[in-house]
Amino acid sequence: MANWIISVGGRTYGPYSATQMQTFAVEGRLAAHSLVAHPEDGRFVPASQDPDLAFLFRPAPLATLNHRIESEVSKTFGHGEGESGGETAHFLIVADMKSGSITALEEEILRLGPAYPIMPQAWVLSSDLSIGALKNLLIQKLGKLDMLLVVDASHDKLTWSNLGMEAETRIRRIWIKQPQLSAA
Repeated sequence: MANWIISVGGRTYGPYSATQMQTFAVEGRLAAHSLVAHPEDGRFVPASQDPDLAFLFRPAPLATLNHRIESEVSKTFGHGEGESGGETAHFLIVADMKSGSITALEEEILRLGPAYPIMPQAWVLSSDLSIGALKNLLIQKLGKLDMLLVVDASHDKLTWSNLGMEAETRIRRIWIKQPQLSAA
């Protein structure tokens, strides 16, 4: 049975069982970047790089988190602007394909409307889909290690999949509109 120790701020905690580690991940107390090691070797690596823990940080567990973050961003960013619902929108799609098929992803993008590859693994697309519907279609073409970022340039919206906790936190901070200070 595998056990792990966790390093936080130079202090070591544990050992913890696989069940405990899974619970910590679900609770948000263990992130992909959290430093973990097996007590017998003491070599710390990010939890997402530990072969026995990596599955905790792949698309299925992040799907709920991504939806929650996307909802938080949507509440303030682009608020008051409708979803694309029948109206043509312009998207920028960027992928980092490590395990899935770039061909399958590109075929899906080209099927959704006029699109053009602007560089390897990046496309512009014109489609009448909402950003959420577009993301849901595209993530079906991703493998476990693949990442996706979709920008709806027409409605000031952004969504992503599998970028990792740190990237998601930073993106959310950047993309939420900050209130403008008025000169007194």
